[in-house]
Amino acid sequence: MTDEPQWLNDTEMGAWLNLAQIMMVMPTALDQQLREEAGLPHTHYHILSALSTRPERAMRMTELARMAGTTTTRLSHAVSTLEQRGWVARRACPTDRRGQIAHLTDAGFAVLAAAAPGHVAEVRRLVFDHLTDDDVARLRDITAKLLPTLTAGWSSPLSPGC
Repeated sequence: MTDEPQWLNDTEMGAWLNLAQIMMVMPTALDQQLREEAGLPHTHYHILSALSTRPERAMRMTELARMAGTTTTRLSHAVSTLEQRGWVARRACPTDRRGQIAHLTDAGFAVLAAAAPGHVAEVRRLVFDHLTDDDVARLRDITAKLLPTLTAGWSSPLSPGC
């Protein structure tokens, strides 16, 4: 016996199509702004930003990959590029020989600090300038409800010491 799918109603379909289009268009728009104004792709900005929020500006590579929504292989390639520029340094995890810690360097932090004002202005232009305070609160609440399902199975970020 086959269960019949629970099709989306018109309101759900409209909401889903809008969300799907935003998920497709937003990364491209943010990437374009960062490349033009700061000379770095959105992926690299996201990595630098994630590291900047952690104690000692460092985190385990596997956790950074999860946070960036990518594979460890792709993250490793991106971090290699950031290492070549002197923006990130990798070091061995002291408690796990297989693990590596990515560390945001002072030079990387300076690049992030220079790129952040333009990026935040673009995020405001694309998103928050069109929303009321109540809309923003609802958006935060809605995304908070969706994230647990999307991130199920992720472990919490480990400290730099592994």
